[in-house]
Amino acid sequence: MGRSGEAILVVDSGTTSTRAVIFAPDGLVLSAVRKDIAQHYPRPGWVEHDASEIWTLTLASMREAVAQVGGAGQIAAIGITNQRETVVAWDKETGEPLHRAIVWQDRRTAAQCEALRDAGHEELIQQRTGLLLDPYFSATKMRWLLDNVAAVKSAAQTGRLAFGTIESWLAFKLTGGGHVSDASNASRTSLLPLEAASWDSELCDLFGVPACALPEVVDTTGVVGATMPDLLGAALPISGMAGDQQSATIGQGCLSPGEAKATYGTGAFVLTNMGTKPPRSQHRLLGTVLFQSDGQRHYALEGSIFVAGSLIKWLRDSLGVVSSSQETEALARSVPDNGGVVIVPALSGLGAPHWRPDARGLVSGLSFAAGRAHIARAALEAMALQTHDLAGAFAGDGAPWTSLKIDGGMSANDWMAQDLADMLDLPVERPDFVETTALGAAVLAGVGSGVFPSLEDAAHDLRGGVRKFAPTMEKDARAKRLAQWTEALSAV
Repeated sequence: MGRSGEAILVVDSGTTSTRAVIFAPDGLVLSAVRKDIAQHYPRPGWVEHDASEIWTLTLASMREAVAQVGGAGQIAAIGITNQRETVVAWDKETGEPLHRAIVWQDRRTAAQCEALRDAGHEELIQQRTGLLLDPYFSATKMRWLLDNVAAVKSAAQTGRLAFGTIESWLAFKLTGGGHVSDASNASRTSLLPLEAASWDSELCDLFGVPACALPEVVDTTGVVGATMPDLLGAALPISGMAGDQQSATIGQGCLSPGEAKATYGTGAFVLTNMGTKPPRSQHRLLGTVLFQSDGQRHYALEGSIFVAGSLIKWLRDSLGVVSSSQETEALARSVPDNGGVVIVPALSGLGAPHWRPDARGLVSGLSFAAGRAHIARAALEAMALQTHDLAGAFAGDGAPWTSLKIDGGMSANDWMAQDLADMLDLPVERPDFVETTALGAAVLAGVGSGVFPSLEDAAHDLRGGVRKFAPTMEKDARAKRLAQWTEALSAV
């Protein structure tokens, strides 16, 4: 298992589960423990988590994983990666949550965002923070808690209120009171300017969030505290923290400007490393902090596709076109082309670069010659076509891709991976180990604790092998597909 005391314990606190994964310095997974967390939907459009449950299950996962490798003496450091934008409010003195956490998916603050937009504030927010006005981000969730939860309002008045995203909450509980947030998560709140070391007082006033309730903004790599010894059997340093999409970008080794990764899960998230200059998008992409080391920030541009794997789930569960997601690959290979069928998967609107929440899905080009294989193939083709639109937006913002690194559940589909390479006319690379989110946190923690000398060394040693897909499609065939897509999009 690698030398004693050099393993890295990663907490991967996601939307549906929390996991503890222990990596050896060569990337071997020594232990992995997963526990599902409950989803609460108090009203349509509202999504909440129990922060106490997240903490209890996270600690239990960590303890199980540490026991499986022979105790805390094997662990050099801890890294944390997490669902982004989700907000916890707690009492600094008791350490207890004051309300359920409001999850990133929650839409309850849509009217608040609309009011701010109508008042002309979006340009200032985008210019400073790189973000758009949307309930997705954390600041309006904080304001909602202050306005609607008596315990939160009271804690604010007495100076006992703590706000934080999930990594901040877990660090507080693990260290017994440290109130910190890493720069990548802090950059998703709408309260941290891309170029400022800490919170912006004007933005705090605009959203009505007291700056004294916010955590200290810290590096994504470097020791930010140590666990209380009684929790895991020793005081272990927490030396890496990052939001899940930034962590996956680092886990994919996208450490040089221009390198891009795409995660194909329920939706798809594409991030491109932009180096040390804050990105300013003219195509409604998001600017975000990728990582921060010794106070030096590195940035990314981010684009989101709303519907990816959820399209295949819809074909399976709602239409019965396929019996499993794995079946789509064989079906796609069974026909020479899409038979004229094109799917625009706007089942919950269109994300970047279109940003049309009102758009609705479309299946076009149906004829008696079309069968379920053509529909399955068209669904997979929609992934490359949506990604092609994003590639144009990134190029327009001065960040053209030279290759694309892919991960996430859908990326296991070899046909889709090849289709991405063909439609983008770029090499596509998929790691053999696709749990890149946890891997990125291990990279950050490994460097922050001195197990590795640099992020490049850590990513090289931990990432392992990759499979490459080179473009083989003829130019005319690509142009025909894009023309079909453009026509279908215009109908939407």
